[in-house]
Amino acid sequence: MVSESKSPYLRSVLESIPPYKPGRKVVGPEGRSVKLSSNESPYGPLPSVREAVARAAAELNRYPDPGAEELTSRLARRLNVPEEHLALGAGSVGMLQQLLEAVGEPGAEVVYAWRSFEAYPLLAGLAGVTPVQVPLKDEAHDLDAMADAVTPATRMVIVCNPNNPTGTTVREDELTAFLDRIPDSVLVILDEAYLEYVRDPRVPDGVDLYRDRPNVAVLRTFSKAYGLAAVRLGYLVGHPPVVDAVRKTLVPFAVNHIAQAAGIASLDAEDELMERVAATVAERDRVRDALVASGWTVPPTEANFVWLRLDGDTLDFAAACAEAGVSVRPFAGEGARVSLGTPEENDAFLAVATSYAERR
Repeated sequence: MVSESKSPYLRSVLESIPPYKPGRKVVGPEGRSVKLSSNESPYGPLPSVREAVARAAAELNRYPDPGAEELTSRLARRLNVPEEHLALGAGSVGMLQQLLEAVGEPGAEVVYAWRSFEAYPLLAGLAGVTPVQVPLKDEAHDLDAMADAVTPATRMVIVCNPNNPTGTTVREDELTAFLDRIPDSVLVILDEAYLEYVRDPRVPDGVDLYRDRPNVAVLRTFSKAYGLAAVRLGYLVGHPPVVDAVRKTLVPFAVNHIAQAAGIASLDAEDELMERVAATVAERDRVRDALVASGWTVPPTEANFVWLRLDGDTLDFAAACAEAGVSVRPFAGEGARVSLGTPEENDAFLAVATSYAERR
């Protein structure tokens, strides 16, 4: 056995960083398994996307296009932005890691709301930057407090809109006023992983806001609305200095051949895919209305999930769901995030939630 004293040197910060915990799958009575813990699309790939993936799979012996030129060109036309304002990566979370590597240095700080996406503190720790967490207010970003938290050491501010896991949003007037308070030297990332599910016209499109603000960049993903969670594909929209920095931190060939093919095919099938998004939005409203009618307090959500503030009952509620074969995403001592699935899957969750509410 190799003694601990002979182990290779590893960064001490790793001891304080817990591994990312993905949404888990559970199995209940009669083998029922309803996975509502990962904010995935409940729908499989469209036939046209499957065909594109199958064609790409026949070329796995070749390296992918390192610049993803065709997909970049298609996205640029779709978003009406110059190609040099776009960078692609392995999911929006992979691109966030690249951004943190680009700004990270000893003493640097990154400001974000909390609770928000659980990868933020993990990625900040790995990049060696100091996370500055600003508590939510009424389950939403407290932008005034976030602006107040910016110091000369701040290198990046992240605004998750809609926020994961609460589903709450920041509206355009609030966000514009906030951006006006942030120094030009501080990079502001608008994390819009769930933008396609937004129906509130007061919630801005970050791509409209970035155009005349060189310190603002937008993160998007194909994992949610486009249903490509398994292939890991995301992109950033920003001005050339930011995009160039992100491209320098990209692992070569990180955007694989199948991801590029699936992304292009999904843009071709965007109208059909957005019909699925509309179905999920309808289910979101139905599920939230049913929860409120059962006595739950559920903040308005513009994402593909709902948030239940449970505090000390969080793990007990998650266990009750698991016993029924329904997995949700618990955050101990705070609440549970529940993704929207098919109508049948959502009904299975509602049955548990209604029964639990009656016992509370």
